[in-house]
Amino acid sequence: MENQKHSFITAFFKMESSGGILLMFAALLAVIFANTSLIHYYDLLLSTPVEIRIGNLEIAKPLLLWINDGLMAVFFFLVGLELKRELIEGELSDKRNIILPGVGAIGGMLVPALFYLYFNYDDPIARNGWAIPAATDIAFALGVLSLLGSRVPVSIKIFLTSLAIFDDIGAILIIAMFYTSKISFTALMVVLVCIIVLFVLNKRNIISKSPYILIGLIMWVAALKSGVHATLAGVVLAMFIPIRSAAQPDISPLKEMEHDLHSVVAFFVLPVFAFANAGVNFSGIGLDEIFHSVPIGIALGLFLGKQIGIFGLCWIFIKLKIANLPKGMNWTSLYGTSALCGIGFTMSLFIGSLAFEESGVNQLFDERLGIIFGSLISGIVGYAILNANLKKPIDN
Repeated sequence: MENQKHSFITAFFKMESSGGILLMFAALLAVIFANTSLIHYYDLLLSTPVEIRIGNLEIAKPLLLWINDGLMAVFFFLVGLELKRELIEGELSDKRNIILPGVGAIGGMLVPALFYLYFNYDDPIARNGWAIPAATDIAFALGVLSLLGSRVPVSIKIFLTSLAIFDDIGAILIIAMFYTSKISFTALMVVLVCIIVLFVLNKRNIISKSPYILIGLIMWVAALKSGVHATLAGVVLAMFIPIRSAAQPDISPLKEMEHDLHSVVAFFVLPVFAFANAGVNFSGIGLDEIFHSVPIGIALGLFLGKQIGIFGLCWIFIKLKIANLPKGMNWTSLYGTSALCGIGFTMSLFIGSLAFEESGVNQLFDERLGIIFGSLISGIVGYAILNANLKKPIDN
């Protein structure tokens, strides 16, 4: 059983790392498209209108927003599934494993936000981006870790993944509370009815996936029309997927869906999102754009804020003996991992699109500059620290 569990964990991290590497290529490809003669086709592709109409119900958006609102709902659904499993029977089901990554995540969200606000507090529009540097991209971070090979202890991977899960919880709450538009109470009532139906399905222990997916689609459309960001429908749906069948304990709809979606999200959803959102055109960008308070606040929030917030709060709790340094980690590897968490890429891009997509200020600055530079420097420094610290393979 232990060998099977270890094989599952190894395969899981291998998949996440591969997805992170693919993310890097997708982002690089987007930058190439945006800075060559291919930019015309890049813009044309992302602005392609896509429309679905059923009677009076119409959903008409450019392809870019279908990716950000639709595909990312699938990503958040997977995040919800992973979160539920971890809390019920995974690493986070043991309270002793919650404290350190939990406080690290709090520091890793709070301090970067303060860094950003320090540079942008006086600008009411720029203030909307305060949550951009608060995110950690687990796929990218694990992709960087994979470059270190077998020298990386499992404890570092578990700490990083657990911290990212708490980080995702924070991001979900932030999106729900701060990045919603005008509310349609009629559509919100449809969302509520869908939640009630999902609750009934769960309580009756319906293990067929089809009704959950059908109600989830209806809830996504209603959320899209309600003003509450549609990606949250994915998280809500995940909370009602049964983790096991009462009649057949060996059957786990949640784990089956999680397993089926891992490759889809890692190798399709996130790379497509990265390709669609990372295409920064560097032509014409001067010092004013580079050193604008928004990208500077984001870059420093990701690079310095994450290190200070995560390592600092973890150091305090360990010194107070409230939490323990994970076995296989030392202070240097904890610091290197904290630096690696400054890779905010996917979630930072997503929150950036929510913060500024309707503001009309994109001509004054491009928040993606700060996200890319902050994530890049964090990845390089985190890798360098861990590479120097992990001198030889460690038997896990």
